[in-house]
Order: sequence, then structure tokens, then C-alpha cells
Amino acid sequence: MIYIIPFLSVVLGYGIANILEPKNKKNLKLLLAFSGAFLLALTVSHLLPEIYTTISSSYEYHTHNNIGIFIMIGIVFQIVLEYFSQGAEHGHVHGHDKMNHIPWALFLSLCLHALLEGMPVSQHHHLAWGISVHHFPIAIILTTFLMQSHLNKLSTFVFMLVFAVMTPLGTFIAQDVSGLIEYQKEITAFVIGILFHISSTIIFESSEGHKFNLAKLSAIVLGIVLAYFM
Repeated sequence: MIYIIPFLSVVLGYGIANILEPKNKKNLKLLLAFSGAFLLALTVSHLLPEIYTTISSSYEYHTHNNIGIFIMIGIVFQIVLEYFSQGAEHGHVHGHDKMNHIPWALFLSLCLHALLEGMPVSQHHHLAWGISVHHFPIAIILTTFLMQSHLNKLSTFVFMLVFAVMTPLGTFIAQDVSGLIEYQKEITAFVIGILFHISSTIIFESSEGHKFNLAKLSAIVLGIVLAYFM
């Protein structure tokens, strides 16, 4: 299931974008707000406590300090990555100019982001749901962007298929590559930093002019409550 759920969320988002061709940005922004709140709450209430409570008490201070450093490195890394991805990880893509080929900077940075997100899932299975909820609206927005940019259908399909595979691939690598197993805490802390930045950015960018409204607030609260019961 930890491999299938993240993959299907992107496939479903791709299918909805092709069939329904959604044009109501307000509904997509509400969905983004829900996904951002869900992912942030899941990270804070489950992933973050788990990474600290599994630390050996004999190295408590030293390891805690390192964990914090890796979280901050993850935040900075995501900021740099967004320079190339145009903020696609949180539904922030622009332009509808005609494209004759896959936008490689966007493609590679987005795939790297999805690959890294999948790595902690091997040890924290509930995170698969958070990433899936996060990727679903992103897949809709990204597919719509590629379609409106007149990228040919085959290239769009390949783009989204590879993107869908990246998170399960990250989970597989973290679980089966022996050299990475001893660094699972550091990898998880690094990804926590990525998730912190992504989810908080989604929440603040999901409404025009950064204004709160009742619908957005309800979506955020719902995301937080559902994550709490995961």
C-alpha cells in the first residue's frame, strides 16, 4: 500500500485534469489548503515526535542537535529547488506559452522532490497518506498547466507517469539500499524540513492576496483534524 497510494494519487489527479479540465481555481486552492494543512499536521503530530523519540538516550543532546541541523538543511534545500521547479510542489506554476519539449528544469527538480519525499515512508507508513493528499491537487494543477502550455499528450503522459513513480521509488531505495539504512534519521529529518517549507507555503499561498476566508479556514481545520486521527 505504501507504494500504491502515492502512485495512484498522481494518476487520479492526471485523469481528473484530462477528463474534467478544471477551470475553477477557487476549488483547487481550497483543495491545496486542505492538503497543506493535512501534510503539516501529519509532520508535526506524527513524524517529528517519532524522529526524536527513537533517538538513543546515550547520544541524546548530540543527536538532537544534528536532527535540527538536518531539518534546517531540508528547508534551505527546498528553497533552492523551487528556483528550478517554479514552485510546482505547491501548485505555483505560471505561463501558458507553447512548449515543444518537456521543461527539463521543472521535470528534474519536481522528480527529485518527489523521490526524497518517499524515503521516510519506508519507516513511517502513515506518511504515504500525507504525500498522496499533497500530490493529488498538485497533479491536477501540473497536468492542467502542461495541457494549457500545449505540450503534446505523450510528453505530458510521460512527465506525469515518471512523477507518479518517483515517490514509491524513493521508498524502495530507502528500504532496500543497505547503505542508507543507518542514515534513516538524518534522511527523515531532511525531508521534514522539505515538508515544513512546502506545507506552510501551500497554506499561505492558497488564497488570492493571502487573505483568509471561512472556506479556506474550514479546509485547513479539516486537514488538521484528519491528520490528528491518522
